[in-house]
Amino acid sequence: MNGPILSHGLPSDAIPQLDAACFHRPLPILLNVPTPTTHAPRILLFYGSLRERSYSKLLTLEAARLLEAMGAEVQIFDPSDLPQPDSVPDSHPRVVALRQAAAWSEGMVWCSPERHGAMTGIMKSLIDWIPLSVGAVRPTQGKTLALMQVCGGSQSFNAVNQMRILGRWMRMITIPNQSSVAKAFLEFDEAGRMKTSPYFDRLVDVMEELVKFTWLTRDVSPYLVNRYSERKESAEALSLRVNQKSTGASSS
Repeated sequence: MNGPILSHGLPSDAIPQLDAACFHRPLPILLNVPTPTTHAPRILLFYGSLRERSYSKLLTLEAARLLEAMGAEVQIFDPSDLPQPDSVPDSHPRVVALRQAAAWSEGMVWCSPERHGAMTGIMKSLIDWIPLSVGAVRPTQGKTLALMQVCGGSQSFNAVNQMRILGRWMRMITIPNQSSVAKAFLEFDEAGRMKTSPYFDRLVDVMEELVKFTWLTRDVSPYLVNRYSERKESAEALSLRVNQKSTGASSS
């Protein structure tokens, strides 16, 4: 094997499918942050219900209190006046506010009731208004995500499982732990505060894990999501532009 050498010393013709110029060996040293970010983790919370006494909202409020107690800065987005996707231009004030909140955040919490074995349409609409990319910026890529659901009956995981798929689609770092509260109408008092229970303890666990994962990943997420295929695509696009300019210059 006498071809060019890849960055880690392997001759490039050992894996001929690779573009050696775009192949980077992952290095632990690149995960070291000389000057870590010190501001409070910024967490955006969504809930997927419009009911006056919404248990997904109550669970979200409880999660926000815990996050603040853990040192995070939080925003809760109220979906009550958010239009349906594609019914208005994305310049609508509430859509702009949602996207600005998503851009501000370093992590998110999604909480939905389970309705007919799935997340609610309201929850899906919130996510559908957040684009995968805005120009060269991906608003959710590399950000952390925690998932929660409330159930009217026995415990189920259909909504959190669906949202986990969405989180992956949005290129988010979805934490392993999650919360599903069965018979949610029994788990909150008249003031809307969650009662002491194993469900509350799990909620604490999930928020604690979210804050830890956000601390761990927020400074290195650009490196974590830096991909060979996208580096290769970018190099090819750059080469095409350069060649077009060269052709134009020579023809003139």
